[in-house]
Amino acid sequence: MKAPSSLFLKGHIFPSSIFLLTNTKRTPNVKLHPILYLCKAIQTNSYEISNGSYHPTVQHSTEKNTMEKPSRKIESIGAFQKLPIVMPSIDILGSALRKARKVSPTKGIANIAKREKNKGAKQLDALMKEIAVPLRTYVESFPNKTYLHPYERSLIELTLGDGYYEMVLQKVDGLRKRVVSVGKEHASLCAKSSSKREAEERLSEGLKKIEEVFAQERKVVDDLLGIAKTLRAMPVINLETPTLCLVGAPNVGKSSLVHVLSTGKPEICNYPFTTRGILMGHIIFNIQKFQVTDTPGLLRRHDEDRNNLEKLTLAVLSHLPTAVLYVHDLSGECGTSPSDQFSIYKELRERFTGHLWLDVVSKCDLLKTSPVVYATDEPLPSQPELENYRKSGPDGAINVSVKTEEGLHELKQRVHELLNLQMAKIIDTSNKQEK
Repeated sequence: MKAPSSLFLKGHIFPSSIFLLTNTKRTPNVKLHPILYLCKAIQTNSYEISNGSYHPTVQHSTEKNTMEKPSRKIESIGAFQKLPIVMPSIDILGSALRKARKVSPTKGIANIAKREKNKGAKQLDALMKEIAVPLRTYVESFPNKTYLHPYERSLIELTLGDGYYEMVLQKVDGLRKRVVSVGKEHASLCAKSSSKREAEERLSEGLKKIEEVFAQERKVVDDLLGIAKTLRAMPVINLETPTLCLVGAPNVGKSSLVHVLSTGKPEICNYPFTTRGILMGHIIFNIQKFQVTDTPGLLRRHDEDRNNLEKLTLAVLSHLPTAVLYVHDLSGECGTSPSDQFSIYKELRERFTGHLWLDVVSKCDLLKTSPVVYATDEPLPSQPELENYRKSGPDGAINVSVKTEEGLHELKQRVHELLNLQMAKIIDTSNKQEK
């Protein structure tokens, strides 16, 4: 029996159930199992040079693998930074063609026709592999969304669109399968050529066909490249570091406060939804380093009516252990009435009771003596809590002004205290999980 090529053996570990025997007569009860998985990384049937020709040899498995796959756990945050580097489709094809053309026929074949068909079949097989192997690597290396941390799963759905991630990966794998199928077919045809000229023609035809199949759908590879760039650019949040999340209606001054409190550099403009994603920065107090995140504003409406920017904010609150700095604007400048802000605030306080909370009334330099009431506000029976909110915000709220710097010193002190409490909460949760 001919020993397997060292190329196939490299990097593979044999299970104890596989034996290489030289004399099966002495041990008649021992069964030789076919070594199928050795060629897995090659993605194609192994080929064997026999009498100067190139013939595909297919092995058939007679036994099923009864081992159960171990269950996978939900991954911690950081999967996006482990994504593979995806090459542009034009580079994959160009590199594959260059490498395939350098493949030489097997040494020792004297017959010109046999040598030519051997070279042709090997070049077609090489081109197929040089395209298919990277595609397979991408499909296997991009994480299954099911096993992602819920926060990162939400980022994929809300940033790329529900189902887009899976669709692109499926198309990339479908393209790989078509390239493998066409490559095998034409390599086999070339190996069966009866003359040098026929082998050359079939080689040319095969190269053209493989290139054509890849070119028709190569856009999906570039789509995957775009996905990788988008996901890698997502902010990374360390779950073991206390995080302050700024929440509120659009244009209430969250980004200005992030700018004052942290290293984050948000876009600050006077219009709603300036924050178009999750912005991360850091706060440093006495050498201690904390995280701060600015989130898109929330409007008064049902969850099913919210846009993806608002859903990003809810994903942060739902899946990350953050402390909340809720920002209120009672000046009438933000475009959301105080009564609507009150409704949003009450809903979130009732919904996310597990978060530590600090309330801030921003733009206090613009506050007027009489509370702001929008003309669109519906007349309601007397509501003392709402009337008090219109005047000064929630009980215990800090009044601040980035313009005059009023209240900023107190805000920083309170934020520091809040984040220290958040640190103690994280440690306590971690200790309970270890037990």
